[in-house]
This record gives sequence, C-alpha cells and structure tokens, in this order.
Amino acid sequence: MSVPKRLESNLIEQALYELNRASDFPQISIEVVEETGSTNADLMQRVKSLLTPTLLVARHQTAGRGRAGRTWLSTPDGVLTFSLAWEFPAGAQSMMGLPLAVGVAIAERLLQLGVPVQLKWPNDILRNGKKLAGILVESQAGQTQSSWAVIGIGLNLSVPAELEREIGQEVADAAWLAQMDRNQLLAQLLQALQVALTEFSLQGFSAFVERWNRLHAHTQQTVVIMEQGEVLHQGIALGVDALGCLLLQTEQGEQRIHSGDVSLRPLP
Repeated sequence: MSVPKRLESNLIEQALYELNRASDFPQISIEVVEETGSTNADLMQRVKSLLTPTLLVARHQTAGRGRAGRTWLSTPDGVLTFSLAWEFPAGAQSMMGLPLAVGVAIAERLLQLGVPVQLKWPNDILRNGKKLAGILVESQAGQTQSSWAVIGIGLNLSVPAELEREIGQEVADAAWLAQMDRNQLLAQLLQALQVALTEFSLQGFSAFVERWNRLHAHTQQTVVIMEQGEVLHQGIALGVDALGCLLLQTEQGEQRIHSGDVSLRPLP
C-alpha cells in the first residue's frame, strides 16, 4: 500500500481546481504548516486582515480545541485538522445553525466517499455510534457589517490505541480515508464546504434542516441534555428546527434546546 502524499498547499489547490472546473466559488487562500497550537486560534487572530476565505491546515496540532474549551487531541498523520475562515455579509445573527450546516456538508461528502456516518447534535459526526469528527465554529466581526466564521474540523483517520486511552473514551476512525491521498481528501472536504457555505449565505440553515434530520443519529431516542455534568432536560429527540435548535419531547411538552451536551440514556 502506497503512503498517502504529504499535505502541500499547491497539491490541495490543484485537486480543488479539478473538482471546481465548472463552478464559480470565491478564491480560497490555502496555507499548510508543519505544526501549530490551534488552527482556529491562529485564524481568529488574523480574520480582520484577511482579504479572501482562508484555509489553514496543520500537519500536527498541539493545542486543538473542541466545544466548551475541551482539548482536541491528535497525532501526526492520524487526525486531519484544519480551519476555514469564511466571511458572511450580514452579522453574527445570520450564522444561526452554521455548525449544523457544516456537519451536513462534511457528513454528506464522507458518505459519498464510502464512509457511513451520522450526526450528533449539535456538531459531532459519528461512525458506529462513536465520534469520528468534531466541529468548532467561532465568529468575529469584520471591517464593515460583515462577520467572519472560523470553522475548525478534526477528522480521525487512524487513531492509535495510546491516543484513544489519552482521550479517555472510544472514538471512531476511518481506515478507508486514511489510505486516501491527504491532499485529495482535503480538497473533497473543502469543496463540500464551499458549496454549503455559499448556500448557507443565501438561504441560512433552512436549506439544511431536512438533510440534517435525515442524518440524525438519535432521532426518536431518549436523551439527556447536560451542561457541566448537570442534567438540564430529558426527553425524546425529535430533530432540529430552522434555527438549529434540538426539538425535545418532554413530560412538560416539546422543548427547544439551544445548546448543551447530548448524552444518550437507555429507555427504562
């Protein structure tokens, strides 16, 4: 088996060009670094000086972050870590549901690449019930009325046992993706994001609601909503609405959940 090609900005650009031959998307600046703390943190520091959407890829990330400040652990070549800065013409309010739309874009492309996945609200991608990828979206005001979103993604390709022990829970990986040329794989994911973010800019999350619900891993299952270890709600997960809120059928009626950590709880 041949070793996947090393990540190189010019190879990613060429692969993306081939995918976009008949399409018209904003020009994306592509940067690859050997190592950094966090690609999201790096781009957040630079967004006000960016002129075009910018992709920052790290061959190794030493201080990656997930939601709620959690650490995202990775290993060189075993986890694909990258962030994309994308400008939206309206303010931050227009980005309601963006993390879920990103999840749809990545999940649908992984399905096309032969990896069966589902979505866990609000922004995890699961394979066989275990976390395969995580999404972190941060935002910052632009120079005018616009807002920049920095979309960070960590995708497990090949997770060694020692890293899984350090993470402290079972995670999924994808041997099939691990065999792909890294530049081709990243171009596939980037092209999926180009399409989705362009669509999101025009229609918001309403264009993704039905697609998200089709991929929902926990539909009609009993779940608990937790925050910092405390149970806030319990009920039947119904899906999401046009704002990306989780709809939960509880004893008090249907609840709209804006944020939280979803933990499955077996039916009694």
